[in-house]
Amino acid sequence: MSKKNIVRTIVNKNVERLLVREFLMKNTKRAGFGHLEIRRTPQGTDVTIHAERPGMVIGRKGKIINDLQKRLDQEFSLTNPKLKVEEVQKSTLNAQVMAEKIASALERGWYYRRAGHSAAQSIMEAGARGVIVTVAGKLTGSRNRTQKFILGHVKYCGETALQHMDKGYSVAVKKLGTIGVTVEIMRPGTKLPHEISIFSEEELKIQAAQEAIDEEEAQ
Repeated sequence: MSKKNIVRTIVNKNVERLLVREFLMKNTKRAGFGHLEIRRTPQGTDVTIHAERPGMVIGRKGKIINDLQKRLDQEFSLTNPKLKVEEVQKSTLNAQVMAEKIASALERGWYYRRAGHSAAQSIMEAGARGVIVTVAGKLTGSRNRTQKFILGHVKYCGETALQHMDKGYSVAVKKLGTIGVTVEIMRPGTKLPHEISIFSEEELKIQAAQEAIDEEEAQ
């Protein structure tokens, strides 16, 4: 297989994954869609939806999830897809769930400052290291504008941001126009590359002794 064909195959697979994500996100929006995992296995493709309310994805007697399973088989070129659903453990720390909640609040008439600041505060109280809430669009008049709510420690770009910042996006549809909502959360307990610990000689001796004890117990 030529290099060009390999690149095209990779691109096609990524496009297919994006289309699957958009399809499932649209059809499970009311259930609090958190994120999607697509994993290839020897038996086929495992597609796992993480949602705030899994029962709304499953439906009565499994009707909704069975219908989604059939559509995955018919409309997408995944190899033997198996659809599963899991509950989002901490919805306040899930960027996509929070973006949807802010968008919903804006559609219900919340003032954008109240919605953005309240969400950012809730995320920090849940244990996040940092958060950026961005609302952009026709917030108060006919002209577009952007407002950011930033709390804690955040990264804006680069490999560090890709590794440690979870990102979610949603859209609020209002009479004046649409408002884009982006939520970026730095996970709790994240240790950044520049953060190092300096130990004294005594602390290093204690640590080495503890590691020796742990090795003996493991044997």
